[in-house]
Amino acid sequence: MQSRLTLSLALVGTLLAGCVSGPAPDNFRSAQWAPGQIDRSDEHPDGDWLHSDQHSSTSAANCAILGGQYPQGQQVSLSELGPANHVLAAGDRVHINILGDPDGLSGTYTIDPNGTVSLGTVAPAQAVGMQPADFERALRQQLIATGLVRPLRNAVRVRLAEAAGVTVHVGGAVFQSGMARPGERTPEGRVGQKEGELAGDTNPSRTVSAAIRAAGGVRPDANVTNIFIVRGDRYAAVNMHGLVAGYGGTDPVVTSGDRIIVPATNCFDTKLVRPSALTQPGIKVYMSNLTRSANNNAGAAIGEKTGSLPYGTRMLQGLVAMNCVGGSYMQSDRRAVLISRNPRNGQSVVIERDIEKLVREADRDEADPYLMPGDALACYDSRWTNFREALGLIGEATGTVTAPLLLKQAID
Repeated sequence: MQSRLTLSLALVGTLLAGCVSGPAPDNFRSAQWAPGQIDRSDEHPDGDWLHSDQHSSTSAANCAILGGQYPQGQQVSLSELGPANHVLAAGDRVHINILGDPDGLSGTYTIDPNGTVSLGTVAPAQAVGMQPADFERALRQQLIATGLVRPLRNAVRVRLAEAAGVTVHVGGAVFQSGMARPGERTPEGRVGQKEGELAGDTNPSRTVSAAIRAAGGVRPDANVTNIFIVRGDRYAAVNMHGLVAGYGGTDPVVTSGDRIIVPATNCFDTKLVRPSALTQPGIKVYMSNLTRSANNNAGAAIGEKTGSLPYGTRMLQGLVAMNCVGGSYMQSDRRAVLISRNPRNGQSVVIERDIEKLVREADRDEADPYLMPGDALACYDSRWTNFREALGLIGEATGTVTAPLLLKQAID
C-alpha cells in the first residue's frame, strides 16, 4: 500500500507540473527599444522589467538626433563635395589606345586595388579618383616623359569600358554597419563580355541608397532627413526622406573611400518598417515550433522560405507563418516568445505573449511588436497538450511498476 501511495503522489505531482506554465522572462528596461515590447504582467505576473530608471523612450516627442554622430571636417553643400559621377575606382576597366603603339601597350586594363593601372614595363599610373579625361592627360604626360610616345594631342586615348562597384563605409543607424560595395556586378552582368568592347559605361547602383541597403538598410530609429556623406575632409548632409515616402528625391552617387553616416534618434519610426529604397525588402527570422501535434519543424511546415518574411511583419503574423495559430481550439491556450536584440546597446530582450489573447483582444497592436532582422520566434504547447504529455508519462510510469506490484501481490 505504501508503494501505491508513493506512486500515486508522484503521478499527481507530475500531472500538475505538466499543466503549469514556466516562469516569464525578465528583461532590463534598457533593452526595450521598440513599440509592442511592453510588459504584459497581467498575463504572467512572474516576469518583470528590471531597472525601470533606464527606460529607453520610444516616444515621437523625443526624436532628437543622439549626440556624437556629426562627422568631423568642413560641412559643404552636396555640389561642393566634389564630383563622383564617372570617377574611376578600383575594379573599373578602362580601354587605353596608344598611337602607333610599337610596344603593344594598347588594350583593356582593370584598375588595381591600390588604384593604379600597370602597362607592361611602364611604372604604374594612378587612376582612382580621376575622371577618364583627367587620367588620359596624366597618362599621356607620363608616357611622353618616358619617351614611349611623341607629344601629340591624340597620342593617348582612354575610355571607360566598365564601371564596377565601389567600396564605401556605412555606419550609424543601419543593421549591418561596416564596409559595403554598392554597384558590384555579377560575372553574368559584366559589361563587354559578350557585346565586345564598349565605351561610356555607367553604373546606376553606385549610390547612397544602394550602399545603405548593402549595409542591411536603415533601422527604424534612423534620421533619414539628415544623412551624411563624408569625402576626404569635407562632408555634406542630404535629405533622403522622399526615397522612403515613395515620391523620389536625391540619391547621390558615391565613390571609393566615401563614408556614409546615418544618424540615430531617440524614437522608433514605424514608417521606416517597410520595404523601400533605404530598407531591405525582407528579413530572416529564426523559428521553432516543437509541439505534440508537430514534433519537429519540418512537421510544422517550417522550412528555409518560411523564415524569410517581408520587412514590416509583426509577431502575430510570424506566428501564423510558423503554424502556431489555428487548429483545434483545445490547442488555443498556447504561448510564444520573441527573442530580439536592442541594436543601440546590444542587449537582448525576450517577449512572451499569450497567443489567444494576441488574437482576440482589441489592443493587440500595443503588444504585437515588429520583427527585426535576426529575431527568433518559438511556440510552447497549450495546457491541454501539457496535460496529455503528463498522462503519457503517467502511463509509461505505471506500465513499468504494474508488473512488479502484481508479482508481489501474487507472492503475498
